[in-house]
Amino acid sequence: MEASMNKPYANRPQPAGPAGPRDIFFVSNSVNEMGGITSWSHQMARLFSEQGHRVHIIGIVPPPEGRVHELAADLPFATTTLYSEHPPSVRPVRGLKDKLNVAERRRRAAREAGMHEQAAKMSALFRQARPGGVVIVTQVWAMEWVALADTAGLTMIGMSHESFDTCRKSSRFGRVKRFYKDVDRMLTLTREDADRWIRQRMDNVGFMPNPLPFFPDVPSDRSAKCVVSIGRLHEEKGVDLLLEAWARVAPQHPDWTLRIYGSGEEEEELRKLAAELGVATSVRWMGRTGDVPGALRESAVFALSSRGEGFPLAPMEAMATAVPCVAFDVAPGVHEIITDGEDGLLAPPGNITEFARHLDTLISDKELRDTMGEAARENIQRFSTEEIVGRWESLFALVER
Repeated sequence: MEASMNKPYANRPQPAGPAGPRDIFFVSNSVNEMGGITSWSHQMARLFSEQGHRVHIIGIVPPPEGRVHELAADLPFATTTLYSEHPPSVRPVRGLKDKLNVAERRRRAAREAGMHEQAAKMSALFRQARPGGVVIVTQVWAMEWVALADTAGLTMIGMSHESFDTCRKSSRFGRVKRFYKDVDRMLTLTREDADRWIRQRMDNVGFMPNPLPFFPDVPSDRSAKCVVSIGRLHEEKGVDLLLEAWARVAPQHPDWTLRIYGSGEEEEELRKLAAELGVATSVRWMGRTGDVPGALRESAVFALSSRGEGFPLAPMEAMATAVPCVAFDVAPGVHEIITDGEDGLLAPPGNITEFARHLDTLISDKELRDTMGEAARENIQRFSTEEIVGRWESLFALVER
């Protein structure tokens, strides 16, 4: 794999800008794994298709069992999954003992051979692109396969859909510095995170926020006595923190309920926690929903209790529906979306007392909810699909000059 990285993408001759539509490839870990990356990729693929571009989403592996996002039958773009099952995992080589481990060497050789085989499939797809083609790698793990493929004549864009701090705490940090250092542009979600990557001596960094997922014609009137949370029931989403905050708020507002939309491996433990905290009767476990706008229209306050985020879609959806948010300020993307005190309220990361206080403030004051909700609906339009697609088109033109 090292040899494939010796040809810096940025040093390749770039094609002249096309007069017509482009071929745009999105490459992700999976085409259809539940989560924000899939939602974002499919939204952007649809938007680019509507602009007349020819779009293809490529996934490296199938999604894990229980994490399948069902795809519509009428997608206006192509999808391809390279592997029929997940390739064998290998552990890092540590010392002479690992180097001499015959079984591990065979496993590593099989994985590398498989990677080259799948990269060849990608090369065949890339070679069908017209001049001006673009490859957008949404997750750096997928870049390990793209780095082995023939990308001659294509503009290469690598993305990090998480905050700098979250990435730095993971193995992805080293991969980003290695695999994205020579792409034509590496994109973060906020200017603040872009500046931090630039300080890591990466000189190809820009930023591109997520587009607004939807903008409903009919917003919430914020009269329903309901706080809503939408997200996977996973430790990172901090639903346990939300329940602890709710336990401090609920006794003062016995006619209000907390609706938790989502599913996940922690649901049973979270239900037990709600019972232990004495709020089981005021918490509604709604499961996954296919009608997010409807769920938000029937709410008055949105709660984002995550321990980590990139540029979260859920509060954008709430704000578009004129529902003010209470959130932990865990990433630049959060305070880029929510302006504290104007269209929502932010609490320091993990500060349950402050989070609960903010919930109580909005629950207690309908006039404040209305003022912040209307401001939220107005302010979030700076991330309209028209605005973000226009920024992408400008970026495509810029990097191919």
